[in-house]
Amino acid sequence: MLSWIERFVSSSVGRKALMALTGLMLIGFLIAHLAGNLSLFAGDEGAAFNAYAHGISSLPILPIAELALALLFIGHIALAVKTTRENRRARLIGYQVVSTHGQKTFASQSMFLTGVTVLIFLIKHLWDFRLQKEAFEVDPFDSVQTALSDPLTACVYILGIVALGIHLSHAFGSAFQSLGFNHPKYTPLLRVFGKVLAVLLATGFLALPLYFWLGQGGSN
Repeated sequence: MLSWIERFVSSSVGRKALMALTGLMLIGFLIAHLAGNLSLFAGDEGAAFNAYAHGISSLPILPIAELALALLFIGHIALAVKTTRENRRARLIGYQVVSTHGQKTFASQSMFLTGVTVLIFLIKHLWDFRLQKEAFEVDPFDSVQTALSDPLTACVYILGIVALGIHLSHAFGSAFQSLGFNHPKYTPLLRVFGKVLAVLLATGFLALPLYFWLGQGGSN
């Protein structure tokens, strides 16, 4: 059993499947994260978001959940780097792996670049709201408002979220293909759904820096 798992993980197909699974799980996290962050728009001077943030921080399993999430991110990034290097090496010997069967798009061709941009954005995000934990725990809403009211920070977030949207627009449909799901009827629908989901997530996250930088949040 262990030898089969080792062979699967060490194979190109296995790594792509694992990258797809970790990517889909991260998309699930993004949906949940955005749902919680939408409480910032409650119009109650931050009471709803503070209750949400304090409720999350008081969960006994939070350290385990954070560790699992960190491992997901690290695993996904490591697999992406490995796969990118393998694909580049394959192109050097005249064999190009194209996951979309020749349907190249800007999103598919820039997956590594947008992934790196999202990683830089993630580091900035963790610095703002996780490494400065004490300030965030006192008044989460005020911490978000203070950070995103800063023009430079808001622009960094906007750039990172746009890169995330581009990345997701290809990642969702590609993940199912990497898992072996390829159906002439449903695969195109999954790609369309993935693009719609990417737009919705990017729009939802973009609303946050725009609101606090240019909207009502920035004027408080």
